[in-house]
Amino acid sequence: MKKYRVGIVGATGMVGQRFVSLMDGHPWFELTALAASPRSAGKSYREAVGPRWAMETPMPQKAADMIVLNAADVKSVAAQVDFVFCAVDMKKEEIKALEEAYAKAECPVVSNNSANRSTPDVPMIVPEINAQHLDVIPFQRKRLGTKRGFIAVKSNCSLQSYVPAMHPLMQEFGVSKALVCTYQAISGAGKTFETWPEMLDNVIPYIGGEEEKSEQEPLKLWGKVENGVIVPASSPAITAQCLRVACTNGHMAAVFLSFDKKPSIDEIKEKWASFRGPAQELELPSAPKQFLHYFEQPDRPQTRLDRNLENGMAVSIGRLREDTQYDYKFVCLSHNTLRGAAGGAVLLAELLAAKGYFDK
Repeated sequence: MKKYRVGIVGATGMVGQRFVSLMDGHPWFELTALAASPRSAGKSYREAVGPRWAMETPMPQKAADMIVLNAADVKSVAAQVDFVFCAVDMKKEEIKALEEAYAKAECPVVSNNSANRSTPDVPMIVPEINAQHLDVIPFQRKRLGTKRGFIAVKSNCSLQSYVPAMHPLMQEFGVSKALVCTYQAISGAGKTFETWPEMLDNVIPYIGGEEEKSEQEPLKLWGKVENGVIVPASSPAITAQCLRVACTNGHMAAVFLSFDKKPSIDEIKEKWASFRGPAQELELPSAPKQFLHYFEQPDRPQTRLDRNLENGMAVSIGRLREDTQYDYKFVCLSHNTLRGAAGGAVLLAELLAAKGYFDK
């Protein structure tokens, strides 16, 4: 695999920082441009981020010395890269305009943002689940009038915990309805305990827009490409409640499922253990060897113990048991800024690279 030149747009925020850390030593991708708001442009990345570096590992030296570009100077950034990751913090319509500007400059965009997730011809990909949705890209290019440029997005971070666990069960047994309660870490809001002290010893039972995303986005993941757009699935019916909890990283979900054809507990565990997707089959660099891990211990998974499983790219599952209202209930956990955000976008970029979408 050849090396691709990579830019990060929105590089100074928490997800942007995670992209920077993941590019350090990546076998396929070489960081060549960092871009952010005009107030950061012209500064070294070290100076622009200052004391706000929130990663567990030190800032990579190469990135620290790079001069930050103005993200709005699309042609200048696009000229230095083969594609960009986008993690900007702007209004939705501004993000859509910026991402389309990069795509129209023939610079593919792999986005962590929500702005284009509902755009019918923009694929929203979890590589193990719906890689076939990349087939919509030629139709998007036709709409945009581009040859290389396009936008691809990853799904909402909280979905990464429970949708992967549901997916292999849906394929054989059919899920008729689902109830999901998510318990989401503060990094999902781009915060640390230093910047959000009111979260210490606290739970906030509201995350703006999160419940709607949790109920609607899975249906796009399970949809089909028809007539140049992605048509969302009509089922299962999902209802969600989302809470912010006092954890640094890691989104947990309590999941309740009813099936068309009720499986046994052993059948469910077997489906989880054997599940593989294109990310594993293609041996993408960031892909977990085992995507879904089931813990037999009654008190697992735990956020602090299990969020970093397989470099934070695997999903942990536990407490599978029968329920009095639904058929079964269980608990899931994923790392929200790795599998759920930057890491999931990097895995998507690896899939795009392996399929040749950055070369056309």
